[in-house]
Amino acid sequence: MQALYHSLSEKDRRRYAAIEAEKLGHGGIEYIAKLFGCHRDTIRQGRADIEALPEDPAEGRVRKKGAAGEMLAAASPGLSKRLKKKLKRKRRARPSKTEPSGPTWD
Repeated sequence: MQALYHSLSEKDRRRYAAIEAEKLGHGGIEYIAKLFGCHRDTIRQGRADIEALPEDPAEGRVRKKGAAGEMLAAASPGLSKRLKKKLKRKRRARPSKTEPSGPTWD
């Protein structure tokens, strides 16, 4: 389940987590949030996404990981060097995917 979850896009991760939490019933959101290392609000947003189907305002749009940093750098050339340094430090500080980690904020 975790391998599948981490292979999905951000939107699909939310929806998958919401489906799994719904299947578990009471306490499912807490359990799935802990299992996947995501926030409870992420799962709640996934539930809202599913309830809105078949209407999907974000259909066809998939955000690449780290895309926000690239957009900020392009918009503000003077900020680019500082942002690149910060992103490098952040990447080095991330735990590897093989090590279990605590909740992360998506």
